[in-house]
Amino acid sequence: MKKTSVYLDDGDARRLAWLAKRERTSQAQIVRRAIAAYDPTDRSFALVGSGEGPGGSVADIPEEELLQGFGS
Repeated sequence: MKKTSVYLDDGDARRLAWLAKRERTSQAQIVRRAIAAYDPTDRSFALVGSGEGPGGSVADIPEEELLQGFGS
């Protein structure tokens, strides 16, 4: 086994710690399981959070505003 470092933002670090505690295992084991489960041909995960931006979800923007300039 080889040691490596992973940089996580505060939210991801809290989630990893929570998952490890809930599963009663190490954070490293959670990461190893996630890597083992990763399927590069399944891109459905790519849409998770894609509608979020600094002001919230794109769904919160009025349709008129989204269509401004469209077709010009």
